Amino acid sequence: MLLTIDPIVHVTAGPIALEGNLAIPDGAHGIVLFAHGSGSSRHSPRNRFVASELQGRGLATLLIDLLTAEEEQVDMRTGHLRFDIGMLAHRLVVTTDWLANQAQTEQLKLGYFGASTGAAAALVAAAERPKRVAAVVSRGGRPDLAGPALPNVAAPTLLIVGGDDGPVIGLNRQAYARLHVEKRIEIVPGASHLFEEPGTLEEVARLAGEWFERYLAGVY
Repeated sequence: MLLTIDPIVHVTAGPIALEGNLAIPDGAHGIVLFAHGSGSSRHSPRNRFVASELQGRGLATLLIDLLTAEEEQVDMRTGHLRFDIGMLAHRLVVTTDWLANQAQTEQLKLGYFGASTGAAAALVAAAERPKRVAAVVSRGGRPDLAGPALPNVAAPTLLIVGGDDGPVIGLNRQAYARLHVEKRIEIVPGASHLFEEPGTLEEVARLAGEWFERYLAGVY
């Protein structure tokens, strides 16, 4: 049973308000904040599927749009905002601080689930909030774009990459070498960048769920 806080929550980040969907299962023992990637949003069916699977494990989730509707329209034409890692990371930090000040979530250990360029933003934000972020999972991400923040990440980090996503595998291995925390890289056989092949997204959800249960809830 899900405790509905609000169909849509709003997080103020400077002059803008970010929209998100917050779901908290009864007895939740952690919360996962999703950082969407290139050309995506909180409505991404892939992220919503993973969020549903995490909720089934007793984890709360916050799917939030890191770009406003107007910015999304601009990004659809130019594609540049999705690569503004500093801006996206700042908005994740603001959302992280917001969660720390909400009665329903302030006591929950926090993890990030980042996809594509959202994975880089998640790692930069994790480096900025080392005492707050307890785990990071990247799905088909570009952790390499976190650049100099990588050695400063304190949260255990799992990088999940599709076995058929050749160039991204290499970029993940480069980033992996620069992480100085407990870390793992998982390559899902037969999966492309978007994990659209049968069973591959389910494998992502399983790997992510086990990682978050370990570091947010002390399971395993």
